[in-house]
Amino acid sequence: MHSRLHSIDLLRGLVMILMALDHVRDFFFTHTIDPTDLSQTTPSLFFTRWISHFCAPTFLLLAGVGAALSRLRGKSSSELASFLITRGLWLIFLEWCVVRTFGWAWNFDFTYLPCWVIWTLGWSMILLGLLVRLPTWLPATLGAILILGHHLADPIKSADFGAWGWLWTFLHDPGEVQSFGITFSAGYPLIPWVGVMMVGYGLGMCYAWEAWERRILLVVLGIFCVVLFLLLRASGLYGEGNTWIAQSTITGNVISFLNCTKQPPSLCYLLMTLGPVLLLLAWWDAGTGNWSKPFIIFGKVPMFFYLLHLPLIHGLCLLAAWWQTGAFPGWLFTNPPLGDMPASFGFPLWVSYLVWLLVVLALYPLCVWYAGVKQRNKSVWLSYL
Repeated sequence: MHSRLHSIDLLRGLVMILMALDHVRDFFFTHTIDPTDLSQTTPSLFFTRWISHFCAPTFLLLAGVGAALSRLRGKSSSELASFLITRGLWLIFLEWCVVRTFGWAWNFDFTYLPCWVIWTLGWSMILLGLLVRLPTWLPATLGAILILGHHLADPIKSADFGAWGWLWTFLHDPGEVQSFGITFSAGYPLIPWVGVMMVGYGLGMCYAWEAWERRILLVVLGIFCVVLFLLLRASGLYGEGNTWIAQSTITGNVISFLNCTKQPPSLCYLLMTLGPVLLLLAWWDAGTGNWSKPFIIFGKVPMFFYLLHLPLIHGLCLLAAWWQTGAFPGWLFTNPPLGDMPASFGFPLWVSYLVWLLVVLALYPLCVWYAGVKQRNKSVWLSYL
């Protein structure tokens, strides 16, 4: 296997664009309204937030699939382990020193360090790198166990571990850790996120199969996830702490039903998102049309897009806030990022969609250029960006 798989690039590019919409909403829409609070939200606001739920699970799953594809393309276990561990460390560096500084916070006050999705991707790669010398079914099985069984650990809280509580915060009980005068914002606990990458690694091995066999597997797994989500969510027996409550309208019922917990991601949350993702992989595995080419471009250079989109959104927000208030928006330079956003600031939701479109269009030529650079230049260091 030597050629890139357009189905994977297409899916990755699509979720990158959806992620950008969510980040534009973070900067341009008021923080006084919680999109997932049924007493405050509107259907348009809820689904603008809900569609972004597909991003993080897809990132983790496809990162695992990508590791498997590297193995299928000839990388030895040692080479793959080395790559995953070094790239994981690189991602943690990017999260703390580049994404935080030039994307979210626009300051050099490193007393606040986010441990968000890029950080979790990094640690998940490191942990997967330690396991790739084992038979593939072992990390895949461990990942499935973490996804299916992590709710058994929900009653355990960080405070139960005393001085070692910080470790559980990073693993399963999201919150903030104070140490050496630094606040670590552990928003993406490793369990069960790392399990999603491990399952992706096992799933990626099916790309060595015949295409029709692979598609059948993806369809069966996708339908299984969707059906299991519907059963668990409707019954309330397991897999989600945020109980579904019947509403007075059909739309309200749908919103309540889909309103699953993201941190740590509940089993229902992961089934709800990964099920359709697997079905899309099966569908696009049979071929993609011309319409998909722009999305495939973004999917070929996801980290490049990520590192550019946040500074651009942040800069546009600075201009918009200055124009709206007539005063310099110092709150765009504080820790935690956007934590001091004034209640008076914010634009209608349609503005977020307009800015999102402008951001995507502005970044497309740069992504086309960099995709060409990566295609022409096979230097190893380019695989880290």
